[in-house]
Amino acid sequence: MEPKENGSELGQIIDGPTNPMVTPLLNDLYQFTMAYAYWKAGKHNERSVFDLYFRKNPFGGEYTVFAGLEECIKFLANFKLTDEEIDFVRECLPGSEEAFGDYLRGLDCSDVEVYAIPEGSVVFPKVPLMRVEGPVGVVQLLETPFLNLVNFASLVATNAARHRFVAGKSKSLLEFGARRAQGPDGAISASKYCYLGGFDATSNVAAGKLFGIPLRGTHSHAYVSSFMSTDEIVDKVLRSADGKTTCEDFVSHVQTWLKKIQYSPSLSGIFSETNQSELAAFTSYALAFPKTFLALVDTYDVMKSGIPNFCAVALALNDFGYKALGIRLDSGDLAYLSREARNFFCTVERELKVPGFGKMVVTASNDLNEETIDALNKQGHEVDAFGIGTYLVTCYSQAALGCVFKLVEINNQPRIKLSEDVTKVSIPCKKRSYRLYGKEGYPLVDIMTGENEPPPKVGERLLCRHPFNESKRAYVVPQRVEELLKCYWRGSADEAREELPPLNEIRDRCIKQLENMRPDHMRRLNPTPYKVSVSAKLYDFIHFLWLNEAPVGELQ
Repeated sequence: MEPKENGSELGQIIDGPTNPMVTPLLNDLYQFTMAYAYWKAGKHNERSVFDLYFRKNPFGGEYTVFAGLEECIKFLANFKLTDEEIDFVRECLPGSEEAFGDYLRGLDCSDVEVYAIPEGSVVFPKVPLMRVEGPVGVVQLLETPFLNLVNFASLVATNAARHRFVAGKSKSLLEFGARRAQGPDGAISASKYCYLGGFDATSNVAAGKLFGIPLRGTHSHAYVSSFMSTDEIVDKVLRSADGKTTCEDFVSHVQTWLKKIQYSPSLSGIFSETNQSELAAFTSYALAFPKTFLALVDTYDVMKSGIPNFCAVALALNDFGYKALGIRLDSGDLAYLSREARNFFCTVERELKVPGFGKMVVTASNDLNEETIDALNKQGHEVDAFGIGTYLVTCYSQAALGCVFKLVEINNQPRIKLSEDVTKVSIPCKKRSYRLYGKEGYPLVDIMTGENEPPPKVGERLLCRHPFNESKRAYVVPQRVEELLKCYWRGSADEAREELPPLNEIRDRCIKQLENMRPDHMRRLNPTPYKVSVSAKLYDFIHFLWLNEAPVGELQ
């Protein structure tokens, strides 16, 4: 996509779609009031370092999937305020000087640097997902957009990963959430980040076009109930291996197979008469999509009508060289109905001598979530694919991740944010982060060190300390050391930086990292907390600065 007309020249080095709604005005007012106050005080060009991180894993779990980095980098590349936007900002700041508009007009991200954990990585609280360095005036204006781009992306990617974990590797997961998402942007973002988190496909056509995500979908109940009889199926031609087959020929084959099913000793007791309008709808849909026929079978009655009607049409397709895909269940007892449907298919294969018919795909939908899939697993089911919408894309069980953006250094001076709530105390100074791996290949601990400390070494014992709890400490002898933060943006500097990988590669990274986590960190109930620590030297510095910055009380 071409850079935005009002974008900076930096935007030309980043390809791919950007969200037109994410402009520098997608910001809290206090970012602009601070920018003006920095400028007024002459501090706007002071070199600052901010950490973007979160404090607690979502959904009661012990891991999070980092997502949204690509959009942050694209935002940097296209960061530029138009004259119209500058005028609006000044209207919002009554009494602001005209020269401040000139300052805003010259702002871009050419002097900003961003170091980040690769997108799609499994991440943990307190460890910086991104470290943003640059003039405090401009970096302050990145806070709200970056949090907006990372919070939901990481939350929904984590939600998708959790659904993948409970469903298992062998099942297909389909995102069906566009109609229930929070607006168009929520729908598009959810489709992208559900795919990143391990889903296989989406029903969202726009997301398929934008991001190359595989598309899946069949028909709704409206299509089934719109038909009355097979008389409505006219002027349709099925191109078979033998040439062209007329609609009448195909309908005749459907009716023949339906009678064979009705007279089969093993199947005749299940139904006597199927719904003919449903049969007409299935027949019409099969004529339209003979290579991808998958029918929604619960409009009237799954076992007495939907399944036998589907089988009759699928068997007719088979006569002409096509293979139906399967069915979708959207209501009822999904565990029971999927087992009964599978049994019906296997009986058709056995009784009517149709090889492979028993392996028809059974897709289930209907307000599914982690808990219902877990329950289906315990009940025993024959579902091959789950279509999940509302609970997935809205992150129904948790509204937000809660990422924060905190100043940790300015003019080479470490800064700390204190709080009566210890979990809200920030970890000061520019830091480096490492993941230490144990003998079994699993990650053991993430450790933060001061920027100038020597990195951990393989085979060398290292003291890891909880940043705030003095009693929590352990020695670790890493078998592998991975530095987490990599440079993804150097502004206008002509230096190497990490390339933004395509979505498929980010998805692969996510899946591989999740597979490489210790199972007890991943379980749904009572997972073992993953250890996040600091070096002994950084621990001492945190507490020195903490005491130095905290007011000393006096008792009288």
